[in-house]
Amino acid sequence: MRSRGRRMPDEHGSVAAELAVAVPAVLLVLMLGVGALSAAARQVALQDATADAARLLGRGESEGRAFGAVSGAVDGAAAASEQRGDLICVTATAALAIGRVVSVPLRASSCALSGGL
Repeated sequence: MRSRGRRMPDEHGSVAAELAVAVPAVLLVLMLGVGALSAAARQVALQDATADAARLLGRGESEGRAFGAVSGAVDGAAAASEQRGDLICVTATAALAIGRVVSVPLRASSCALSGGL
């Protein structure tokens, strides 16, 4: 019979082995969670920047100023615009790098009434 508080000789090191397996798994989950939050925040910033750019173009501002708003809000973002009837639409793309291995492409589009105030 085994007494309380005493371990059997074959159990030595089992806690260290379990910890060695658990720590990398926990770190991986944390890194994925931080990466997901970062991607979501960058996507929201990209969507907001495209909406601003579409409104600027709808008011008659230059493409340089409108696209500058996108690249200023999200580093490395590229934007393009097109006319769709009475609407001016802006599409922006950016990449989010998670570490050196994973790259997540982000894309956002927004339209505004052309000539509107």
